[in-house]
Amino acid sequence: MDSEIKEEIPVHEEYILCCGVETQVLKCGPWTDLVNDQSANKPKLLIFIITGNPGFSALYVPFAKALYSSTKRRFPVWVISHAGHAFAPKDKKILTTSDDPNAQEIKDIYGLQGQVEHKLAFLRTHVPKEMKLVVIGHSIGCYISLQILKHAPELPIIRSILLFPTIERMSESPKGKIATPVLCWLRYALYVPGYLLLKPLPEKIKSLIIRMLLQMMNLQSEFSLLNVLEPFCLVNAAYLGSQEMMEVVKRDNETIKEHLSKLTFYYGTMDAWCPTEYYEDIKKDFPEGDIRLCEKKIPHAFVLYFYQEMADMVAEWLKDDLSEI
Repeated sequence: MDSEIKEEIPVHEEYILCCGVETQVLKCGPWTDLVNDQSANKPKLLIFIITGNPGFSALYVPFAKALYSSTKRRFPVWVISHAGHAFAPKDKKILTTSDDPNAQEIKDIYGLQGQVEHKLAFLRTHVPKEMKLVVIGHSIGCYISLQILKHAPELPIIRSILLFPTIERMSESPKGKIATPVLCWLRYALYVPGYLLLKPLPEKIKSLIIRMLLQMMNLQSEFSLLNVLEPFCLVNAAYLGSQEMMEVVKRDNETIKEHLSKLTFYYGTMDAWCPTEYYEDIKKDFPEGDIRLCEKKIPHAFVLYFYQEMADMVAEWLKDDLSEI
């Protein structure tokens, strides 16, 4: 299956200017321009993946391709980077469009609420209004997914799947207790040495380091991950992380209750960002909800490491929804 996915499924890489910020979008499937596509086989639904933090969308390509295959290649699967987490290579053209007028006044686009508005602006300008949506969030992408449901009820979202959802009490979680002082108070001390060490490195050296890191983590990427060692992107990821610790505190029960029929939650047994205590609490508050717990001892980044298994599960959850499209 893995070799079939790698060889046969097309993935188109674009860099667009969204809200004035370079944004990487990886599009799985033959459809690249849904707005202007007038063909007879134009899809009626888009599967839209919002990453965790850092928002390096290239790491989600194996999952996107597996999901595209598991849903019988009927619908495009797109992955979007976070604002400020991607720089276009020098030889890559940056596409421009007229942004959503409601998104022009984003003052803090690299912050948490700015990232929500950034995704909304993309959906409003690059996806036809009548096209149905499945939104899949991972980690902080789950918080953003809930915010999209809250602030854009006009979007035809038929299902929102939240994988390892960091949607509450982030700073109180085992990982959050460590990350909060680092991201909120100590990150400034890392900026200057980060720039001094990483900025002068030649691309060949950066590529070598990234290849070694991917091998150590048993991950793969067919697209450039040079942004992993780009100080500007790392600073923005740290800034976003600091806001997560401060703002992702109380679970948005009102939004969850309003859209519960559209939501699927998937928690991990050994997840130090959203421990089983959080699963038990939300299960108690919403006993009728589709709230699941993975019994395996797996990492928070399950979607990256076990992408085929994750894709098969998501496709099964979507089976009834997609059969009606």
